[in-house]
Amino acid sequence: MNEVMRMLKQWLAGLSFRTGVIVLSCCIPFYVLSAVQFLLPIEAGWKGVLWVVFFGLAKTAQYGGLAILGVDGYRRLKAKMPRLFKKRCLEDD
Repeated sequence: MNEVMRMLKQWLAGLSFRTGVIVLSCCIPFYVLSAVQFLLPIEAGWKGVLWVVFFGLAKTAQYGGLAILGVDGYRRLKAKMPRLFKKRCLEDD
């Protein structure tokens, strides 16, 4: 199992920054779909199934994108979009 995880980590690290950003941005439509599906006129059981599927895809895309980006890629993305990552609370300086 450790060998498989090591190989997966090595493969993900070999992917480009652009790929990481694309995979990370895919989580947004999945989050939207997981919420919007409650408006569909279908049975409650199917709504629950759809929510689990779309929310799971969103989380998979989110963590997969972050794994591809890594720490350096996250810092690079943060530097390109300072407004998105700006702290929202007041701090004592």
